[in-house]
Amino acid sequence: MSNDTKTRRNRAWYGKLDRDGFIHRSWMKNQGFPDHAFDGRPVIGICNTWSELTPCNSGLRDLAEGVKRGVWEAGGFPVEFPVMSLGETQMKPTAMLFRNLLAMDVEESIRAYGIDGVVLLGGCDKTTPGQLMGAASVDLPTIVVSSGPMLNGKWQGKDIGSGTDVWKFSEAVRAGEMTLKDFMAAESGMSRSKGVCMTMGTASTMASVVEAMGMSLPTNAALPAVDSRRMALAHMTGKRIVEMVEEELKFSDIVTRESFENAILANAAVGGSTNAVVHLLAIAGRVGVDLSLEDFELGSDIPLLVNCMPSGKYLMEDFCYAGGMPVVLNRLGDKLRPARTVLGGDIRAYADGAECWNDDVIRTMEDPLKPAAGLRVLKGNLAPQGAILKPSAASDHLLEHEAEAYVFESIEDFKANIDRDDLPVTKDTILVLKGCGPKGYPGMPEVGNMPIPAKLVTEGVRDMVRVSDARMSGTAFGTVVLHVAPEANAGGTLALVQTGDRIRLSASKGELELLVSEVELEKRREAWTPEPPHYTRGYAKMYVDHVLQADQGVDLDFLVGKDTRPVTRESH
Repeated sequence: MSNDTKTRRNRAWYGKLDRDGFIHRSWMKNQGFPDHAFDGRPVIGICNTWSELTPCNSGLRDLAEGVKRGVWEAGGFPVEFPVMSLGETQMKPTAMLFRNLLAMDVEESIRAYGIDGVVLLGGCDKTTPGQLMGAASVDLPTIVVSSGPMLNGKWQGKDIGSGTDVWKFSEAVRAGEMTLKDFMAAESGMSRSKGVCMTMGTASTMASVVEAMGMSLPTNAALPAVDSRRMALAHMTGKRIVEMVEEELKFSDIVTRESFENAILANAAVGGSTNAVVHLLAIAGRVGVDLSLEDFELGSDIPLLVNCMPSGKYLMEDFCYAGGMPVVLNRLGDKLRPARTVLGGDIRAYADGAECWNDDVIRTMEDPLKPAAGLRVLKGNLAPQGAILKPSAASDHLLEHEAEAYVFESIEDFKANIDRDDLPVTKDTILVLKGCGPKGYPGMPEVGNMPIPAKLVTEGVRDMVRVSDARMSGTAFGTVVLHVAPEANAGGTLALVQTGDRIRLSASKGELELLVSEVELEKRREAWTPEPPHYTRGYAKMYVDHVLQADQGVDLDFLVGKDTRPVTRESH
């Protein structure tokens, strides 16, 4: 294949007939690539987050081979490269601390290497947004292949969902309703194959919104990780990225304001994770799209169509067999904004001809699981820059609530005291947790869905209003107010809350108010001193010094935006 009529980006590496070109080509040839691989054809980077420490992504090594087949078929030159892999279930203190580090790794790898387009292989919660953030800042032709969900969990003859049933089983053990033996037996049956959580957690949410944004081929979100059709999808993705390079179809040509609005609508329809908020805000900051926390109200009146845990009863395997995201997009219909996709046409083409094979798994707009399921943005003196709530996973009777607060000053305070028999709380108490925001923890962990106090669990209480500057797993549920901004460690009002203060939550009005006079709050502010940082060196120190608040996407301040300038200086 000859590309003499076009000057590829890779020609600055592999097209020079001098010492520099010699070095770039010769060292690549030690892998057995022939001369004609460097003839000007598109060089496609395969950005792989495979790792045995990221079980969700453990199938990506195989999918990379499928992408390569497609690239070769289309006349391109595939080159796979690794980047940091973020194992949500394995990393301490939280994978979110390292999302921006992955984004830096992806951005600089794409920029530094002689590639013309990139395929992002991710899946686990933070890998997809981290890769998209990094790729957005370089703005080459880009497409996503997700790792796909695990097969449905199985235990005692029934389906169980990763994450969602962990929280339920754990509370049942604490209440004496489930034996520890049964709890441990469920462990092996829950994760039966490679792939991400098979509930509509953050990983499947991000795969769903990526498809709704047109950044992957149709059906990418729901095909199980071990389904042969996912390997075929990888092959077709490899073929398509070569065509995208030929068409000069860049990241920024696809991801526009309308794309983000479609992502917000889709997130509501699937009952998606609250984590989508911080990730979409961060990606928008990289692309240069003006997206705000208030924009997520666009999905507030969208019905819940997908009957998947944690908001429903089915799992991602069932969602796939029912028709997946093309059916959801079809049912959103005219609510979708016109927006371009990696296929070059409009996103509505993804919905054309989509058929639903189980209307209980994917409901119609006329018969939804819930009539209005989109995330609610809350504002008030307790969250001047905003907080969020997921009504589809909450208890209806708690969405309008006023009560006294019981405050935990840190995660250590919480763990040391939550199971005290004499903890002065009732089912109406609002639990408040501080010190778990981007700067405070650091990294904003998924601890916002605090376990119910043990004394109340034994009484049958399974939900309470909980307020924090933390996040929660996309697999979790409850009336949980999250992402309070500014966080406590940044001097937000959250830092000033004391046990016994009254708090009012109104989901319908979008309000979160601390019912304490401004005079009293000012006295508390004057007496408040920030906690010393947990880290004083390395990446974590840089993170704490530069991280933005939740309403701005929790990116690092100096990474917002893009740099598409060519790299002109050689290494030798």
